[in-house]
Order: sequence, then structure tokens, then C-alpha cells
Amino acid sequence: MCEIATKEEQKNKAIEFMKTLDIYKPYVQGFEKNDSVCFFECFGGYWVEQEPEIYEKMKEIEKEHELTVYAITHENAEFGECWSFLYVSKYKEDWEYTVSECGNNAYYAAAYVWNKTEELFSEFGDIVVKCFGGGITRIG
Repeated sequence: MCEIATKEEQKNKAIEFMKTLDIYKPYVQGFEKNDSVCFFECFGGYWVEQEPEIYEKMKEIEKEHELTVYAITHENAEFGECWSFLYVSKYKEDWEYTVSECGNNAYYAAAYVWNKTEELFSEFGDIVVKCFGGGITRIG
């Protein structure tokens, strides 16, 4: 039987993952104290509340799938504009595989990728993020 985490347990796990990814301490503290989520573009971080459309999408994903988003990356790829929502599942058994190191300051991370250009290509899966200077960026 799957053990279901409370929102507080999900948040605590998210903070742990943020520290693993070496995210800038003020961003971790903003999440910890105010539930503020940061999105990253080329390692630079910005509060998601500054982008109402992305903030609403994040809240929709969290509510619909009962998960906790703790960081977001934004990239423009040849297949569309992508927003990758890194999350913690409500199922504790998933946590073991949520963030795992793959070398050279890069990590596999569970994410919901919203392809804003081609919504049909949006999906859950693992992405690879590179960590540098307190920020992250998607590299795979």
C-alpha cells in the first residue's frame, strides 16, 4: 500500500531537494517561509508570482495532481516553449527517484513539462538539470 504524504511532508522533502540542487539560499528560504517558488532561465532565478500565467499553471498542476512544485525551469526548444515544473509527489515511495545525481553538477529530477507552444506534447517524466551559482537550468 502506498503511503500518502501530507502537504507539510511534501514541502519538507521539497526543501531537501532544493538543497541537494544547491539552489540559492534566499530562494530556499522564500519557499520555506512563504511558499514562494522560483523559476529559472539560464540559471537566473525569478519569483513565479511575477508571471501570473505560469503561477496559475503551477497552481492548477499542484491541485489536479496533489503534488508540490518547488522549482521551475523555462526554455525555448526547437519543439516549443517549455516550462518544467519540478515537483514532489504525494506518494512517499516516489521520493527515492525524485532527484538523483548523474554527475558534473547535473541531476535527474521528476518534472511536469508544460509545452506552452504544443500542449499535446506536455507530459510527466524525468529531466536533467544542471546546477550553477545557486540556479538551475534544464539540459536534457
